Amino acid sequence: MRLRPEQLEAQLAQGLAPIYILSGEEPLQLMEAADAVRAAARAAGYVEREVMTVEGGFDWDALTASADALSLFAERRIIDLRLPSGKPGQPGARALQAYAERPPEDTILLIQSGRLDGNATKSKWYGALESAGVAVQVWPLSPKETREWVAGRMAKRGMEPTDEAVTLVVERVEGNLLAAAQEIDKLSLLHGKGPVEAETVLEAVADSARYSSFDLADAALASDPARAVRILNTLRGEGVEPPLILWSLSRDIRLLAELAFAQVANRRVDLFRQGVLKKRHALLQAAARRGDTRHWRRLLAACARVDRCIKGQESGDPWDELLQLTLSLSGRTLFGASPGPSSVVSGPL
Repeated sequence: MRLRPEQLEAQLAQGLAPIYILSGEEPLQLMEAADAVRAAARAAGYVEREVMTVEGGFDWDALTASADALSLFAERRIIDLRLPSGKPGQPGARALQAYAERPPEDTILLIQSGRLDGNATKSKWYGALESAGVAVQVWPLSPKETREWVAGRMAKRGMEPTDEAVTLVVERVEGNLLAAAQEIDKLSLLHGKGPVEAETVLEAVADSARYSSFDLADAALASDPARAVRILNTLRGEGVEPPLILWSLSRDIRLLAELAFAQVANRRVDLFRQGVLKKRHALLQAAARRGDTRHWRRLLAACARVDRCIKGQESGDPWDELLQLTLSLSGRTLFGASPGPSSVVSGPL
């Protein structure tokens, strides 16, 4: 059975499965999902716990031996298996598949794994675990999901935030759910239950947002210039190097140019073959419709100019050029255009 993180609580209330495999790259959600499984198990009398961590040279026969061994006092138990790499290897795959085919009674196998790629989730060992138990995959939240998560968590603490208050919390903790949870707990302690205004958040919540260059590209593609500029400024403050940011933006601009040319030629671009995640397909296709082939050629020329500025081969501040490029990709303009044939933006904001 495959569930989303928010569905796990309801499943645990209905009864414990013999196997839980939790995987992903969002640490807070993974930690809280594992805590929820262990708490439900303890409440059901699973008082014994054995922790195994899969590292180099791990002996998978230990899992088999533990599954075959009876508890000393015949108590219910949890086998807490940590798989940080998400790759059990062939011996591990065989051991996990064999375990899933005959899970022992009075034992819950809780597997906590790092991010699993498509090959892993289509493997026989993963399929066996999922069929015998519950699989939960955790992904970083989108801006909309982050907002819903923040509002829901505040509501669970008895707070009644205004829309502006939720927006401010999201802006300060986006991409960092651990910081979000800590700030919401702090708000709850300082102000208790009841209405929460934007001013309260401004006074109490630190700016702990965490972004990547991919978040910047997504914000620009979504035509959200305010968020894009905030992310760009955060990345600069965190010491992210301009070449990494340019790579992320230029990669998407090349895709947009290809989509625009394909539309003129009445052909289809297979975004899967381009290595684009499915959730970004609609974002790229919508952005491609905002400009014609000439527009995307100009932005590609702008990418080349930014690259020359970064390398010191052309005058200009790389961060100013990245700002103009980001806003142009968002569908907005800023300063007067830079001189030369590679100019992209002109006129006031």
